[in-house]
Amino acid sequence: MTEVAFVTGAGQGIGEAIVKRLADDGFKVAVVGRTLSKLERVANEINAIHPNAALPVLADVAKREDVFAGVAKTIEAFGDLTVMINNAGVAPTTPIMEVDEETIDWTFDINIKGTVWGIQAAVEAFKQLKHGGKIINATSQAGVEGNPNLTVYGASKFAIRGITQTTAKELAPLGITVNAFAPGIVKTPMMFDIAHEVGQNAGKSDEWGMEQFSDGIALGRLSEPEEVASGVAFLAGHDSSYMTGQTLVTDGGMVFH
Repeated sequence: MTEVAFVTGAGQGIGEAIVKRLADDGFKVAVVGRTLSKLERVANEINAIHPNAALPVLADVAKREDVFAGVAKTIEAFGDLTVMINNAGVAPTTPIMEVDEETIDWTFDINIKGTVWGIQAAVEAFKQLKHGGKIINATSQAGVEGNPNLTVYGASKFAIRGITQTTAKELAPLGITVNAFAPGIVKTPMMFDIAHEVGQNAGKSDEWGMEQFSDGIALGRLSEPEEVASGVAFLAGHDSSYMTGQTLVTDGGMVFH
């Protein structure tokens, strides 16, 4: 049976690393996101190495009908769906007194609603296909431990851990596992934007902004996207079949349990 993964936010950063790693592992992958040019670039790079392994799928995860339509398109193209990876997310860095309704709505629509729609679409598909499956959600180190200026982002990522735990219990009788991965500070376009914003807020440089994050990492360096993707590959593969409701923390040693 060919494994088929639907990966949101796959046009850059961690999502791009995930679809490339899964394609290397033999998966067919739906490269899902909001910017077609980015999706086509990633899909073309995969298909050049693994012919017909990648399908670009245009979808805004904040819109429930987009996610369901994207899953239907994926099944039509590849004949199956076995893994849903709700990776898409946004990360505002907003001091608590500057948080407004717009920031909360934008973040929650993508991070929380996008995850819920992904879970719903996956469960519907798994039922139609008459098999179980795996659902993997992106939380964050900021969803395991609170960080200053990340009230809105952190709240959304703590919520995703809660959604992961509750749905793991709810969906277990259907043969569906639900886990999450929690990256630390990863070298991605989104992270560089955050570092820039943190630097600006303090009247300092982008480099200073980035250093504020690497200070607390035991391994003393930022993560490469591929290092996160290897953890996700474990959650997507058969070696994690007896794991559900868990959050795999890949943060270089920032949070310990």
